[in-house]
Amino acid sequence: MAKIYVTDKEYKADLKVCEVRDYKADMKYWVTDKEYKAKGDAKWCYVKQEYKADKKICWVKQEYKADLKVCEVSQEYKAKGNF
Repeated sequence: MAKIYVTDKEYKADLKVCEVRDYKADMKYWVTDKEYKAKGDAKWCYVKQEYKADKKICWVKQEYKADLKVCEVSQEYKAKGNF
């Protein structure tokens, strides 16, 4: 399951994540609004409460600061990768 909580504080996050082009990405993720569709690591559902999350992330702008480089895909079947 990949229920994701986004925080703006780097020290609270499990992972620091940077959005990059698909050829640079470690993971390609797809976003759903239904929690039950968030299967595996690459299908994400954003949650509003921190305690509901499987992973807490913080978006960063610089690639060198990121633990994980990701690219959002528009179709579910294109999502792949792991944390």
